[in-house]
Amino acid sequence: MKAEIAAMLKTGGGAIVNNASIAGVIGFNGMSVYSASKHAVVGLTRNAALEYAQQGIRVNAVAPGQIETEMYDRFANEEVREQINMMVPMGRTGQPEEIASAVKWLAAPDNSYTTGQGIAVDGGFTSQ
Repeated sequence: MKAEIAAMLKTGGGAIVNNASIAGVIGFNGMSVYSASKHAVVGLTRNAALEYAQQGIRVNAVAPGQIETEMYDRFANEEVREQINMMVPMGRTGQPEEIASAVKWLAAPDNSYTTGQGIAVDGGFTSQ
């Protein structure tokens, strides 16, 4: 963000979308270090949004739930996947394209009034 903000200040603004996790908006037993680091991303996002809003820089974050990635493959065997999917209101694992869509929306110029948000993209998991 340091380099992005410096460049955006020279060009009149822009949009930054950070990558957090739902572990940055809720806690998970046994994942304190990961959760703390993702809470830090959300906090940094919110503070930067406040600090640079007047300069035309919007800062938001996506907070993905379980997404079909290599990291998720390492973490979740088939049994774990089934258990997690049963806890997700949509009943399934998200796809990388769904996160990309949220990032695209947050970065879009016509979304010029959204800043300082950590948007959960999690099939409804954090709405419970």
